[in-house]
Amino acid sequence: MSGLAGDAPKAKTSAGPLAAIDPGRSKCGLVISDNQARWIVFAAVLAPQQALAQLRQWQAERSPLGAVVLGNGTGSGPWRQWLAPIAPLIVVPEAGTTLAARQRYWQLEPAQGWRRLLPRGLRQPPRDWDDVVAQLLLERHLGRSLPRQLDGEPSGGP
Repeated sequence: MSGLAGDAPKAKTSAGPLAAIDPGRSKCGLVISDNQARWIVFAAVLAPQQALAQLRQWQAERSPLGAVVLGNGTGSGPWRQWLAPIAPLIVVPEAGTTLAARQRYWQLEPAQGWRRLLPRGLRQPPRDWDDVVAQLLLERHLGRSLPRQLDGEPSGGP
């Protein structure tokens, strides 16, 4: 899926891993895929400057990033400028991602202990889930779900 009217046109991606960021003023969700965009190999919730530093580090140390997928929310304006020199930029709509991410969180990290007893609608993730929002943005761009394979351990298959 590409962005909404008024968003940046969909950039062409080159070979290499894809990163996605859910921009925020105080925290950002950040994920990166493997080189073929088959699964997520890194996911974190970071302060904005840490997220930007991580993207720059990936660009310098790994295969060049194929592209960075960015949500078009209210905090995305400055990110468009910051990301332009790092990799091609793909802007996708963020509409509905917060609620969808809460559901996706429980697919990626199934409820444990007493949380399993709560009805799904009442479950709140025990941590910030901005990384899951970033993953949903990447999945929207790709048109398919991605499992996580963090530290070599698969989780949350489609």
